Amino acid sequence: MAGKRVLVREDLNVPMSKGAVADDARVRAAAPTLQHLAQRGARVIVMSHLGRPQDREPDLSLKPIAADLARRVGREVQFADDCVGEPATSAADRLQSGQVLLLENVRYHKEDEANDAGFARRLASLGDVYVNDAFAASHRAHASVVGVAAYLPAYAGELMETELKALRQALDNPRRPMVAVVGGAKVSTKVGVLRNLLRKVDSLLIGGAMANTFFKARGWPTGSGLVEDIALEEANEVTAEAGEKLVLPVDLVCARKMESGEALRLLDADKVEPGWMALDIGPRSVTLFTEKLRGAGTVIWNGPVGVAEIKDFSDGTREVGEAIARSGAYTLVGGGDTVAAIESLGLNGRFSHVSTGGGATLEYLEGKELPGIAILKEA
Repeated sequence: MAGKRVLVREDLNVPMSKGAVADDARVRAAAPTLQHLAQRGARVIVMSHLGRPQDREPDLSLKPIAADLARRVGREVQFADDCVGEPATSAADRLQSGQVLLLENVRYHKEDEANDAGFARRLASLGDVYVNDAFAASHRAHASVVGVAAYLPAYAGELMETELKALRQALDNPRRPMVAVVGGAKVSTKVGVLRNLLRKVDSLLIGGAMANTFFKARGWPTGSGLVEDIALEEANEVTAEAGEKLVLPVDLVCARKMESGEALRLLDADKVEPGWMALDIGPRSVTLFTEKLRGAGTVIWNGPVGVAEIKDFSDGTREVGEAIARSGAYTLVGGGDTVAAIESLGLNGRFSHVSTGGGATLEYLEGKELPGIAILKEA
């Protein structure tokens, strides 16, 4: 590896605030692969996207991330003002063994998302070897994820291997009983996940606004709560497929508005009154979910069970999170909203694996093959 130019795709798509990194969880996750390559004398060239730029938007430059990355990797990180062309080529040529270079946002070029072969070749020309360590971007068939693997020997990075091992342990070789907790707002975005999980789990616990769609499909009143009318039929199909496996909330914390400081009422799940909306699961539901989680061998958790970002509606998510953490099971947590919830509710560090992937984790849970992983298998 010494002296070799190693082109590494990381996912440094981090939240930014006033030109600084607001949450560097993805930077921390990327650091071990880059550290180990640099320690082995590689010339490390890092590429990533940030946001969805329409043009070369200064706010979406990766430059401010270089300092944060340097701190986490424990060595200086140089920066190139572009990911291809003269700025990238000359910066890569100057790189010495053990040094690290961060390229500018690959999405400043439309050709990245188009998986343009010419653009992929230009990126690949910077390296001798390609490492995909960006699990969170591997559901995208982009030039910087998939395209470069056509021109260079391709390998998985440490974060990628950790993510895949955790997902396989949870989904393919689960300790029983296996329980999935799925929350969030929409049935339509997770129906594939629900169907795939149903084939594997012993219990499927559903919370969050998506539970409303299941309630309405049963003919229960849902007040002014969010319901996906286009997904009622799918909710009925999932209910029929699930049989005894499906566990829905039995009581709900309701308010007239999704705001803190509102008057709250505890209502039975089948008796939500007009003008009221369900914003969290109630104490009887927490007890029911906790009983299902007790003694579990494997737990997969995707999506908060209430509006966890507002304190008044976060109790259900915190208590279900506590029950998952206490269960003694192999616990896999995935999805951006869930990760944000466990951080804000102080549940960090209590789960077997917290996935860095949002959409990628969802697609894996759905049973889909991710293009960024398929290309590594071929390689």
